[in-house]
Amino acid sequence: MEIDLQKWKRDGFYVLPSFYSHAEIDEVVAAQDRTWNESHPRIVVDDNRTGERNYLSDVDKAQSNNWYKVNDLYLELPVVRHIGLNSRISPILEKLLGDVPVMCNSLSFERGSGQPDHIDALYMTPQTQGHLIAIWVALEDCHADAGPLRYWPGSNAIPPYQFSNGSNHVVDEEMPEWNRYMAEQTSERKLSPVTFAARKGDVFIWSAYLFHGGSAIKDPARTRKSIVFHYYSQYDCERNGWPTRREGGAGWLYRQHATVNGVAGAFPPE
Repeated sequence: MEIDLQKWKRDGFYVLPSFYSHAEIDEVVAAQDRTWNESHPRIVVDDNRTGERNYLSDVDKAQSNNWYKVNDLYLELPVVRHIGLNSRISPILEKLLGDVPVMCNSLSFERGSGQPDHIDALYMTPQTQGHLIAIWVALEDCHADAGPLRYWPGSNAIPPYQFSNGSNHVVDEEMPEWNRYMAEQTSERKLSPVTFAARKGDVFIWSAYLFHGGSAIKDPARTRKSIVFHYYSQYDCERNGWPTRREGGAGWLYRQHATVNGVAGAFPPE
């Protein structure tokens, strides 16, 4: 597939329409639903309404999974890893990242995130600047009232904000200053937000420095099924001595599940 690197560097995102077939997407959705219904014991979920983190097995199933973000199914489900690492997507990510991508997390959503605009490098700060990339895979058509993905084309060119400790990694109490900085930068550059009218099977790729978030959910009855993957570079993983596994012409980070109530999560089976 021909990739326009100049467009990528200018815009900070790339769209691959109808990249996955409906059959491929349906397989992922079915696997995710089974995991939810079977209360997989190692899976960790976050309540998007309260921010509370729990094991999936401790979630009240009388509630639907619609309001939860399910973390790191890639560690447990080969079908989930495959949708983010395969012979078609991996070479594209490698070209855009400039190195072999290593999947480091997956986030599964039933509804829009409603997340404020941010850049991923704030929270998943790569050791080498630019060595982080992400994709968003639409698991269904996204209605305009379901809280579509929102992004600011060209915002990837905004110089990363430096916090008082000299780092680009988030310092929570300084986020008001960061928000003011981004508002000034987007205004000076005459940037405007755009929503992504996703169709089932579409893939949206973005730079770690693209300003983006979840737009407002106007109709809470509507779902916005999607899965997000983030990737570090193989170079940074090797520098840090992180264990990885090869798959789909790239790699994935072999690590523990997320911490819950101060207790480190379990490792997935080898």
